[in-house]
Amino acid sequence: MADIKERVIKIIADQLGKDAAEITERTDIPNDLGADSLDLAELLISFEEEFNITIDEQDAQNLVSVGDVINAVEKATS
Repeated sequence: MADIKERVIKIIADQLGKDAAEITERTDIPNDLGADSLDLAELLISFEEEFNITIDEQDAQNLVSVGDVINAVEKATS
């Protein structure tokens, strides 16, 4: 599971130009990292491609924190 967390954080850091060391599970992606709706859509696509999963639209709307994303990826890959 740590592997998923590290990969999710790396994707977010790379795409938003942030320092991965400053991103935790409690980080709020829109508010703390300044991600807009386009950024969030691009992140969602990246998560789906990286983990070869599909996150349905309903679940995607509830992804606010990094922890939310990690939980959704873990759920989709289990």
